[in-house]
Parts: sequence; C-alpha cells; structure tokens
Amino acid sequence: MKAILPVALISALCSSVALAHDAGDIFVRAGFATVMPNESSDEVGTSGELELDNDTQIGLTLTYMVTDQFGVEVLAATPFTHSVSLGGSEVAEVSHLPPSVMAQYYFGQADSKVRPYVGAGLNYTIFFDEEGKGDLATYDISLDNSFGLAAQVGVDVNVADNWFANASLWYMDISTDVHVTGMDAIKTDIDPLTFMASVGYTF
Repeated sequence: MKAILPVALISALCSSVALAHDAGDIFVRAGFATVMPNESSDEVGTSGELELDNDTQIGLTLTYMVTDQFGVEVLAATPFTHSVSLGGSEVAEVSHLPPSVMAQYYFGQADSKVRPYVGAGLNYTIFFDEEGKGDLATYDISLDNSFGLAAQVGVDVNVADNWFANASLWYMDISTDVHVTGMDAIKTDIDPLTFMASVGYTF
C-alpha cells in the first residue's frame, strides 16, 4: 500500500492538471544551476592544462511563447565562481556571468501535461574578479569575455494551475584567452554543461 500511494497521487495530479504554454504566454523558471566545465587549454610549462571546478548558483529564465510551439528564452544567474588549478594546485579564482538567448521548439500540444523542448542560441560570457592564488598570488590575471553558440534540452511538467517543474541541460561554447603577467596568453576552452532544476510560473 505504501508503494502504491505515491503512484496513485501522481496519477491523480497528472490527470486533473494540464500544462498550458500557449502563444502569448510569458513564464519564468527559477532554481539551481550547476556549471560543469569541460575545459582544455594550452600546456602551461611542464604543469599541464588549466582545470576548473564545478559551481552551483541560482538560475533564472524568462520565456515568451511566440506560438504554441516556438518560444524565446533569456537565461540569467547569480555569478558563478570557479577555482582554477594547474598541476593539482590552485592557481587562480575567477567569476563569470553567462547570459544567453535561446530560440526554442516545444513538442506536444499547448495543453499537454508534459512539454519536452529543445533550444539553440547565443551565449555571451563576462569574466570578472580574477584573482591569482598559490604560485600566482602576486600575478595579475585577466580573462577575455567570450561570445559563442549555446544549445539546450529540457522538459516542463505541470504540477498545479500555472505552476510547473522543469529540468534542463545546457551546452555553451565558451573560449577565452587567459592573461597572466609576464606570460603568453593561454588559450582556454571551457565549454561547460549546465544542469538546471527549477520551478516555473506562467503569467
């Protein structure tokens, strides 16, 4: 009986509530976004390539449905901060904001309970608060801002009138030159995957 009750509750909820993403709708999603860099860089001396750790921040998206199937979405977030390592030791810390704009296609009907979607667009990543650590603590460090392509897959699941749950996965093409005092620029591809789990509200 304990195993059956959750299934019955979900079935009842899904049977009584439909998701509405109609032409002209505006909806927001807010939740947690984790940036997971898939980095590669020029070799730095004999120490290897630069490595960046993951970071989780608050993510926010705003979507306008142009038609029942097509939407335009803007992504914003609180600043992500990554520790940068070289040869296993931390050498820098850097923050960034990755605002993105997506054109989206939603599968299914406007009143479907579940709406999977895909998106493609552009990303502009702004780097700031670069700070040397460890062996580079006394060096000036800066990263060039990046402009590149972005893509996403996601799904919305209705949970109540105007409310829905969301999960989405983003890919961003982020390439930058890392400048360190007295050294040649270090060409670095960050190219992260970003997973976002959120709740949304339709206006």
